[in-house]
Amino acid sequence: MGGGMDLAASEATAAERAPGGPARGGPQDRPRSLWSDAWRDLRRNPVFVVSALVICFLVLISLWPSLIASGNPLQCDLAKAQEGPQPGHPFGFDGQGCDVYTRTVYGARASVTVGVCATLGVALLGSVLGGLAGFTGGTWDGLLSRVADIFFAIPVVLGGLVLLSVVTSNSVWPVVGFMVLLGWPQISRIARGSVITARQNDYVQAARALGASPSRILLRHIAPNAVAPVIVVATIALGTYIALEATLSYLGVGLKPPSVSWGIDISAASPYIRNAPHALLWPSGALAVTVLAFIMLGDAVRDALDPKLR
Repeated sequence: MGGGMDLAASEATAAERAPGGPARGGPQDRPRSLWSDAWRDLRRNPVFVVSALVICFLVLISLWPSLIASGNPLQCDLAKAQEGPQPGHPFGFDGQGCDVYTRTVYGARASVTVGVCATLGVALLGSVLGGLAGFTGGTWDGLLSRVADIFFAIPVVLGGLVLLSVVTSNSVWPVVGFMVLLGWPQISRIARGSVITARQNDYVQAARALGASPSRILLRHIAPNAVAPVIVVATIALGTYIALEATLSYLGVGLKPPSVSWGIDISAASPYIRNAPHALLWPSGALAVTVLAFIMLGDAVRDALDPKLR
């Protein structure tokens, strides 16, 4: 009898240690969080991998454009205006005789800088205002909702034409400030809805019953579980802000010469589209690829962070 019990105990222990057995307490059996599951799904998503590689390349040439372009984007030769590709100048020359390849590479810096800084500003301001409104409710919530409605009623392009037309600075910060000013209401509403949903969960009620302070409840229990929708919307909006910067620069109210921007180059090449289509093709293609990469990245992040899609 004793031998049979020992045999059964040894078999149970082996079953627990087997790869397919009901082992408990091991690292592989610990419950994974939303973020670990999302990262695992993202690594297996080819859309995320491709878009992330493109974005990493764009960030690299934005920081160090001289790695792949040795010329000066402001050095032009009118004698070569509208000429096609040549050895050492694979994209040809624009209407002012500037190297299109060099200007396309250096134009990534302005577009990526505006997109990233505007997204960070919008996400930070919108999350703070929307999170506080959803957590406190009452008068503050109603006031913020009415202010957000006012900003929603302002057309983005028309607002840019009015507000940025009086700015004479050549830096990217007026454009970034304008995007943050008109972009925070969208993020604030997303953050407000997420906080309202999260604060009704049982663990929040338990923390409140145990005497946790409102700030601790907001920062430790609500914010980590309400930030995922904000990240998804902000990632998708990043590509939109890059396109908006190019649109405003094309209209002459965004970045202004001598700044190097894809929108400026597209605007300058438009009158010569028949004689020198290459001057319009390359900056337009770079802009399209950049916006598409960020939108694809946002879609992949949304699919990974949305529990309903699992």
